[in-house]
Amino acid sequence: MTRKETGIIMDILATAYPRFYSGPDAPDPAKAVSLWAEMFAEDDVALVAAAVKALIATDDKGYPPHIGAVKAKLWQITGGPEETESDAWNLISRAVRNGLYGAKEEFAKLPPTLQRIVGSPSQLREWAMMDSETLHSVVASNVQRSYKAISYREREIAKLPGDVRKMARQISAGMELKPQALPPRYESQEEALTKLEADRRSGWKAAQRKEEENQKTRAQIIAELRRENA
Repeated sequence: MTRKETGIIMDILATAYPRFYSGPDAPDPAKAVSLWAEMFAEDDVALVAAAVKALIATDDKGYPPHIGAVKAKLWQITGGPEETESDAWNLISRAVRNGLYGAKEEFAKLPPTLQRIVGSPSQLREWAMMDSETLHSVVASNVQRSYKAISYREREIAKLPGDVRKMARQISAGMELKPQALPPRYESQEEALTKLEADRRSGWKAAQRKEEENQKTRAQIIAELRRENA
């Protein structure tokens, strides 16, 4: 969306909320256009207008939609139906069923996000050798948690401007939460499950701390970019 096209969006907002965009407390028009143009530089003006109008149509508080709300609505409009954690696990478990002898082929069929979660064809092969109860309890739970975390992060990153999004993706590289395979050489299945659960809790606590640190880093980067463009 160009600066000229951004003017169309600001006209819509000013028409819908005349009191907010006029008077001594009104935002500076030039700065508002610059900010909105930057934040929606990669978006089509027609889609942004549709998102803004959808928010105006459902507004019951009398306040114009902010950039974050428009980004969220835009994602909702353009994102299409998203696979759930159950959908993700169904695809992976289907690949596991043929993973003993066709791990490489099944891994290649998985969407990129699920490939990142699984890690490699050898992981599919390991899961294929597990008993069904462990596979569909411990592994399934970890896979679905990983998918939920990655999907949320990808949605949030996709809403950022291009330059900030690039930095955020660099920060998040290597942060994927990989499900854990069954530890080898345990005397009993009960012992293996106990160890898996302990490792899972430890891993998720570490991942949570890492995510909190990266959220702070992303916030610092965004604040710095805003200061530079102010």
